[in-house]
Amino acid sequence: MRKFVAASLLAFCAAHPALADVPLAEVRARPAAGETIYFLLPDRFENGDTTNDAGGLKGDRNRTGFDPSAKGFYHGGDLKGLMSRLDYLQGLGATAIWVAPVFKNKPVQGLPGQESAGYHGYWVTDFTSVDPHFGTNAEFKALVDAAHARGMKVYMDIIANHTADVIQYKSGQYTYRDRANWPYSRKGGLNGPAINPGFAGDEDSSEANFARLTDAGAAYEPLVPEAERNTKTPAWLNDPLFYHNRGDTTFRGENSRFGDFAGLDDLFTEHPRVRSGMIEIYVDWIKRFGIDGYRIDTAKHVDPGFWQAFIPAMRATAKQAGIPNFAIFGEVAHEGSDPGTIARYTRRDGYPAVLDFAFQGAVRAVVAQGKGTEVLADTFDGDVLYEGGEAAALSMPTFLGNHDMGRFAMLVRKDRPGISDAEVLARVSLAHAMLLTLRGSPVIYSGDEQGFTGDGNDQDAREDMFPSRIASYNDNALLGTSATTAASNFDTAHPLYRLISTLAKLRRDHPAIARGQQVTRTYAEVPGLFSVSRFDPVGDTEYLIAFNTSEQHLTAPSVLQATATSLESLYGQCPAHVAAPGSVMLEIPAFGSVVCRVTPSPEIPVR
Repeated sequence: MRKFVAASLLAFCAAHPALADVPLAEVRARPAAGETIYFLLPDRFENGDTTNDAGGLKGDRNRTGFDPSAKGFYHGGDLKGLMSRLDYLQGLGATAIWVAPVFKNKPVQGLPGQESAGYHGYWVTDFTSVDPHFGTNAEFKALVDAAHARGMKVYMDIIANHTADVIQYKSGQYTYRDRANWPYSRKGGLNGPAINPGFAGDEDSSEANFARLTDAGAAYEPLVPEAERNTKTPAWLNDPLFYHNRGDTTFRGENSRFGDFAGLDDLFTEHPRVRSGMIEIYVDWIKRFGIDGYRIDTAKHVDPGFWQAFIPAMRATAKQAGIPNFAIFGEVAHEGSDPGTIARYTRRDGYPAVLDFAFQGAVRAVVAQGKGTEVLADTFDGDVLYEGGEAAALSMPTFLGNHDMGRFAMLVRKDRPGISDAEVLARVSLAHAMLLTLRGSPVIYSGDEQGFTGDGNDQDAREDMFPSRIASYNDNALLGTSATTAASNFDTAHPLYRLISTLAKLRRDHPAIARGQQVTRTYAEVPGLFSVSRFDPVGDTEYLIAFNTSEQHLTAPSVLQATATSLESLYGQCPAHVAAPGSVMLEIPAFGSVVCRVTPSPEIPVR
């Protein structure tokens, strides 16, 4: 069987040759800062092997999880499908592929009549294997190798906060019970019998302390159904002692860290066995598959001590494996443009980067909500809050929308009801120009480059790229095309695909745009001009990048270096010369943008 799988993979790769043969050392040498990342859910991207649609399971959709006519079930996308579309991603300009979790999931969860499937990958039962709906471990390794051959990195989406929902409570109640009223030292509340003698609480994560934690039922008495007693891998995950067992989180206060995330079994991450076990799991994926980074789900719902142990272990392992620029970025879901909340996770928890929700909030504010461009200036001014300051901010993955909050086009329509599709496209295009030219590592959410709009968040923002059978997807008016999601959507002539591809090439050709220092130049309290300079990390050449967030053609001056004399148009139309030392007069159409390379006076040294 093993020989057959290997032969099949070789035949598949021969039929889909890489467009380039990039040395692996060249891929490894690239810093995390400045990558152009494409994020996708394998189940919704491309179906390359219909024989694995049911994941090897038998029965109806509530057993197999497969129902392409229901938005909450598996649709058939898999790793072979993703491999078959690497040329499409390469043409788009992606330099890294962020793949939603591929681990084996509990196929279906939910009360009768409320079932849905683990197509998204976040209901893990086996942390060591690829879900059969997606393929095999060997196929994942083949994907990583094929991406590397094209010069693209592969980032895995991982979870350490929870597992699939297996543990039940004997009482049948799941309301959160806090540590003050239900301490570890009493069973079932303050008036209950004494348990766990000598246990000093979850603040002491030493093995000696946790050896005294022997009863997992301080708040609720956990119950594992007999049929699922050994369903999790590695085997230690089947012990309820390694879970908080305090009930469901409301995502506020104490329960945000100690409660079950939508009913999912919340790991006791303060426990030293949980810490060592999770480190073992994810060290192994690095060693076996040679991946290039981890996006970490639900980072803010885990105690800082866990990350302070986990992140250095991942980076040390990657370095030993010859991956010196291993990327790690955490999901700290947050609304608004203030970076303070997410920045604390780089200082306290030790994250080298976090998903830049502040950037998303700022772009939405100026592009969709009519706020002044000073919002962007304030957000970037907060880059000093990250551990490592402005240099560290160059590595923050920036984005416009995602599979949880919804697509940016949907948010524009929500913020500006009744506007035309043409105006939505113009605003979405402006947002992508910002995403791809301002500081950070931009993340393109699968389908955005094809004008997908979505109806909302979560399941309503997870459309199929291959022909869909979901009526609520297929009735959406896509941007920039007459196509619908009922057809395959891999059109390399789509205006958003071409826009992203053009700007991604600018990033490749001009390192200043990918990872150069950024200096805010001109902004206002009203919609209109926002401009920055970015500087080549080697030659220090200045690039002026400017946007018009208003509905009117703009003519306005922007600050730039006093040494500047002339400008070269790289994107949009730039003026040929400065208006005065330190000032240039820009003309930008409504929702337009320009990228200009600046030529300094030969008599005056740059900066």
